[in-house]
Amino acid sequence: MAKKKVKSKSLPALLKKIKVLILDVDGVMTDGRIFYVEGTGWGAFYSVIDGYGIRQLLKAGMEVCVISGGSFVSHKKRAELLGVRHAYFGDENKLHAFESIKKDLKVKNEEIAYIGDELFDIPVLEQVGFAATPPHAPQAVKNVVHYVTKKAGGFGAVRELTDLLLPIQQKRQGRG
Repeated sequence: MAKKKVKSKSLPALLKKIKVLILDVDGVMTDGRIFYVEGTGWGAFYSVIDGYGIRQLLKAGMEVCVISGGSFVSHKKRAELLGVRHAYFGDENKLHAFESIKKDLKVKNEEIAYIGDELFDIPVLEQVGFAATPPHAPQAVKNVVHYVTKKAGGFGAVRELTDLLLPIQQKRQGRG
């Protein structure tokens, strides 16, 4: 189901309902490349800039969650380091984790933003109130989102969204 792309000036109205941000990891929090370290396993590079945005959003009281089809130790450690309380790994059927998040946080689809970049993200992207993807995503993914970030995955795509959501969350909390 194709979603109407949102113009910059229309973003605040769409985002004001959002209470939860869900992030994919590979290709969103990272640039999608992985590496192997003997004795440690697979790892990826993460953006400190994205991480700071996530922490600011959490500090402002918005829930940030992670859903990843992969199950690398580095992904789990990154979520833990950032203070992400709801992190799900190792299941490409992301609807399972999505339903758990909705139940645990008592939120509706329209109160959730999700950024994903791969074909198996589409079922969740189609259900959320705000769907986004980095610019490298396949066209099939771009067809179902409201917003394509200007920044690439692993290079500020997450920060771009946290910067859009932070003022809205601060205003909701009476801090802005």
